[in-house]
Amino acid sequence: MSRLIMHIDLDAFYAAVEQRDRPAWRGRPVVVGALPGGRGVVATCSYEARRYGVRSAMPIAVAARRLPPETVYVRPDMARYARVSREIMRVLQTLSPAVEPVSIDEAYLDCSGLEQLIGPPEVIGRRAKAAIREAVGLTASVGLGPNRLIAKLASDSHKPDGLTLVPAEQVQAFLDPMPLAVLRGVGVKTAPRLERLGLRTVGDVRRLPLETLRRQLGARAGTAAHQQARGIADDRVYPERERQSISKETTFGEDVTDPEALRETLRWAAQEVAYIARQEGRAGAVVTLKVRLHPFETHTRSRTLRAATADDLLLFRTAWALLQAEDWVGRRAVRLIGIGLSGWHAEPQQRDLFADSGEIPERSDDDRLHATLDAIRDKFGKGMIQRGVGRRPS
Repeated sequence: MSRLIMHIDLDAFYAAVEQRDRPAWRGRPVVVGALPGGRGVVATCSYEARRYGVRSAMPIAVAARRLPPETVYVRPDMARYARVSREIMRVLQTLSPAVEPVSIDEAYLDCSGLEQLIGPPEVIGRRAKAAIREAVGLTASVGLGPNRLIAKLASDSHKPDGLTLVPAEQVQAFLDPMPLAVLRGVGVKTAPRLERLGLRTVGDVRRLPLETLRRQLGARAGTAAHQQARGIADDRVYPERERQSISKETTFGEDVTDPEALRETLRWAAQEVAYIARQEGRAGAVVTLKVRLHPFETHTRSRTLRAATADDLLLFRTAWALLQAEDWVGRRAVRLIGIGLSGWHAEPQQRDLFADSGEIPERSDDDRLHATLDAIRDKFGKGMIQRGVGRRPS
């Protein structure tokens, strides 16, 4: 019997929460992220803003030029979004015992066997959408299929507020017309190799012999492309899977060379990563910078700290130092940038008084400071208080 996996993706989540809580903003373009006149980027935006060609990770200066005067700009309120996310996940757990959150606004559910309890797959999908709307007043796009790959592609195929079912017997008809880019691992660097062979769609890849794919992409990537093109993918949901890392990255709509835009983006990513870590009671000792340079040259750089941390200022300064050490800033166009935190310790370690001078130590008052700031943000919203960051970190 085929498994039934559901992927749920909240529509324009941050912006939708803002419009829900502020009725006057409904129907207007809403941009969540940097404010006009600054150097940051769009975190996300409402569908009204997307009609003007605005998208996530676009520099705010570019977005502001495209948008009409009635546009609303607001800074992210991660505490509020996290509260809504937790409520959504609790609702989903009443539908299925196997719920795997994969980000603040996405989750997989194993719905196998629910047909006997609820009804056909479409009814299960409508039940999930209705439960989310009733609980938090938001819409979600839902995809149902025999595995994670098909469920994710199905939820992406009709947004916003979509519901797409791809039964096992229709997987190939669903996949074949799709572009190469939907295959995981086929990107800007590898796609040209397939295009030179005359391949344009997933169906073209499916018809190519495995040996040819392995020769063009390498054994591992070639095998993965061969399997995905046939709709073969993981069909399990991992509700108790241990998180290996917390990361936040963004892909710019246009390549960025401005150091201030990169700096502000890293600052935003560090705040999100650190807040999630503190909410989960985690502290990590390994800070990772991820940078993708034009056209598709990806680099990661990591630094292991002497003490585990969930301090957004420390994460930001460490990642910024890693970026500056590579001499990319201002010289190379950046397509993607992000921060990761891993190397978990149960509790933040005591500060090492003999740490290397190049490493930035935590202050002894940080735990109390973060607890106070997070409590204020959880109660009143992130916009009420925010930790300052110097304009030029050393």
